Amino acid sequence: MESFARRLRLGRLYRNDDARLLVVPLDHSITNGPLAAGRTIDGLIEQLVAGRVDAVVLHKGSLRHIDPRMFTNTSLIVHLSASTQHAVDPDAKYLVASVEEALRMGADAVSMHVNMGSIEERRQISDMAAVADACDRWNVPLLAMMYARGPKIANPRDPDLIAHAVTLAADLGADVVKSVLPDPASALADIAAACPVPLIVAGGAPADDTGEVLSHVRTSLRYGAAGVAIGRNVFQADDPMTMARLLSDLIHGRSGGQTHSEQRELLDITRS
Repeated sequence: MESFARRLRLGRLYRNDDARLLVVPLDHSITNGPLAAGRTIDGLIEQLVAGRVDAVVLHKGSLRHIDPRMFTNTSLIVHLSASTQHAVDPDAKYLVASVEEALRMGADAVSMHVNMGSIEERRQISDMAAVADACDRWNVPLLAMMYARGPKIANPRDPDLIAHAVTLAADLGADVVKSVLPDPASALADIAAACPVPLIVAGGAPADDTGEVLSHVRTSLRYGAAGVAIGRNVFQADDPMTMARLLSDLIHGRSGGQTHSEQRELLDITRS
């Protein structure tokens, strides 16, 4: 039986839909550097909120530069793990924040990244187990970002590997699991059906065409995904607000009150 506090926080996360999520991860900054040239984090969050995303994922220090009123109708997920692309082993994620810190900052949920198959897999799995225990203690939802990456991983989109990574996260206590779309995409149906918690799909590599991003989302939903977590294809778009709104309307099955021509105009804006 879930506690009142956990149900309250999950309700905030799913405030726009009790079955689907649009999450925009903005944790790339520690891994890759600044998110987007010429944009402040506060301005970017303002656009995402206007685009009606359900939640954003941020590192703790970013919150110092954001107006807290932005999270009145959007959930805050604080990311607890990190690594940089310059490390000897970039797949070795390590904890940089705790559940308690995230709560002090007003988080609705926390997230962490685990690379199954990495050289440091043992520590990452141990860290996730400890974070899941702390989430149970404080009644905080946990989003586990699960990937198959490492020296013995030939195909990170292998359905069996993705199924294993997703099961690992659920078995250790994750409330929501994020992973990549398998190849073939149809294999997601069995993976999602066997997963006891909502499974959301990562946005994939940066795409030049908005239609390609929307097609990726449609495919993910068709085969059982409970939503998507799309970062770069949103915050690096020419118009992040419009891209977020297109994705939100698609995921939550609404037109936003727009006519067909108005929807087409929005799509043209993102392509310009």
